[in-house]
Amino acid sequence: MSDMTTATANRPGSELVGRTVVLIGGSAGIGLETARRARAEGAEVVLTGRDPDRLTRAAADVGAQRTAAFDVTDDDALAGFFGELPAKIDHVMVTAGGPRYAPLLEMDSAQVREVLSGHVATYLAVARHAANKLNDRGSLVFMGGTGGRRISKSAGIVSAATAALPPFTAALALELAPVRVNLIAAGFVDTPLSASLLGDRLDERRRELEATLPIGRVVGPADVAALAVHLMTNTALTGATYDIDGGQQFVG
Repeated sequence: MSDMTTATANRPGSELVGRTVVLIGGSAGIGLETARRARAEGAEVVLTGRDPDRLTRAAADVGAQRTAAFDVTDDDALAGFFGELPAKIDHVMVTAGGPRYAPLLEMDSAQVREVLSGHVATYLAVARHAANKLNDRGSLVFMGGTGGRRISKSAGIVSAATAALPPFTAALALELAPVRVNLIAAGFVDTPLSASLLGDRLDERRRELEATLPIGRVVGPADVAALAVHLMTNTALTGATYDIDGGQQFVG
């Protein structure tokens, strides 16, 4: 047991001590911050990501037990990853991937299929390959969003893709029980992904949200990580969707 784990084990409420948490998409943003939070709570963490160099830096940052560089949409690579894990695991969180915003009529059929089924197909593949590795009291945590709930021309197909995730999560929770399955629906989160999507509009969006959100600040990766760890450790929670957007969906 590491010094960090030993110190954490002596703190009341450290329910991740001795547990193994797998972060798929854990080399940056919400995934990395959740790894950091889980380590602080005494867990061992396993990180995956597509970029080997970034993954190496992330692993050194949090003291990861293990890493694997692959594309989560590659089913053979995903199967190989879970098959090669040497022992049972306790929690899996998937943050890989992001939204695609485009007007409907500018998308071809293949793009529509990809957006509508992309997250569901990826999450289902993770669940299928993780099922035999997860302990009975383990959990899966998926990422969704709140922004797509508002129908708009600019959002396009994203609204339909967003709507599919809550019932998918609930149905999967019934099939995998007693393993728990939950969905985090986030609004704007100040991450590298948001920066890549907004480009030079990032600072403007931050100022806008600080001025309008009921919480008076922008939601950060640490906020989402705190919720993710709670979903891992609270064994009464399954099949549900948990919003975390600072009230963004209510104010515009």
